[in-house]
Amino acid sequence: MSAQEYAFIVMAVIGGLSAIAVVTARNVVHAALYLVVTLLTVGGVYLLLGAEFVAWVQILIYVGAIVILFLFGLMLTKAPIGRDTLDNQQRWLGAIVAVGVFAGLVFLIQAAFPVQDAVAFQTFQGDTGSVGDALFSSYVLPFEAVSFLLLAALIGAIVLARKDDA
Repeated sequence: MSAQEYAFIVMAVIGGLSAIAVVTARNVVHAALYLVVTLLTVGGVYLLLGAEFVAWVQILIYVGAIVILFLFGLMLTKAPIGRDTLDNQQRWLGAIVAVGVFAGLVFLIQAAFPVQDAVAFQTFQGDTGSVGDALFSSYVLPFEAVSFLLLAALIGAIVLARKDDA
């Protein structure tokens, strides 16, 4: 095995463990910090694949903006943070549903992309200009929809946090 494959295994283990910690954390702020680690490992995998631009966009946008916006909204709305206030004692049902969804996704992915057709570690062949052209021509509507959704979430958090004087 090459050094790149060893690095991928390390990032996969760290990313997988932190992703599990995201959904099992007892504190919402800790879950957001575990999400930061998970998204950083995704950016690291992009770096291993040779897609530096996508990796840095992943880190800047998701880690630097989305998680910070999530934490800002959490702090602004003064939402209950501990698990005791949010727990509804249906964890086992949720775990069964999650395992079922995971099994279904594994089956669908295996059917769509058989293992014998897999190619190991191909590098990204595009450049930053082609990504920018695609983003602002073919994918401009989803790009703007996501920005509108984030703006609506921020306005909603401000409205919920505002105290009514009436």
